Amino acid sequence: MKKVLISGGSRGIGAACVTAFCRAGFDVAFIYNTSDECAKALEATTGAHVIKADISLPEQAARAIGEAEKLLGGIDVLVNNAGVSHIGLFTEMTSEEWRRIIDTNLSGAFYLCRGAAGGMIRRKWGRIINIGSMWGKVGASCEVAYSASKAGLRGLTQAMAKELAPSGITVNCIEPGVIDTQMNAALPDDVKRALAEETPVGRFGTPEEVAAAVMFLASDSAAFITGQCLGVDGGMAI
Repeated sequence: MKKVLISGGSRGIGAACVTAFCRAGFDVAFIYNTSDECAKALEATTGAHVIKADISLPEQAARAIGEAEKLLGGIDVLVNNAGVSHIGLFTEMTSEEWRRIIDTNLSGAFYLCRGAAGGMIRRKWGRIINIGSMWGKVGASCEVAYSASKAGLRGLTQAMAKELAPSGITVNCIEPGVIDTQMNAALPDDVKRALAEETPVGRFGTPEEVAAAVMFLASDSAAFITGQCLGVDGGMAI
């Protein structure tokens, strides 16, 4: 049975991934930071192991990896999904706000990859799947830090793919478009309508559709795919 660790697993895309992997018979652990009630509910419905940690801090990320390895008996698949956003003019963004985005979305993924890679290298098998964003490809006005962090995940994915491929480890990135998550639920209705209209398929995506792509990249069918950035965006970033 393959062992899976998912960051940002308590809600949205992360929770959909936890559910999908558990239903497929994987042994799953997920990391969350603040959503205690959501994490407990997901644990109850899926049976997944729960780890509370702030992965933007290297020592907590290392602790989370250690806990996951003990709970699961190793990590075969790592899904870096944890992310935070900030909307506003970059000229008005504080240094603390900038660091929070970069440290969580980009550095946190690096810390988890660094911690999990050793075991994968020893076993000569592994899957690392980073959850980026179409905004890391095309950029979003008033989301400079978020776009920069997700663009960084593209580079992280491609560089790690080259470094880890000789050890039987693939590294890929999924770049969702506008997905029907709690993060986007707070947008005004007129903004949501405009985003749906801008998406060629005419609607928001679902967390389950992103999770399906994650499941494919984690499978043996994707063994010859590495260093790729897969858009799950309804055609919006074409």
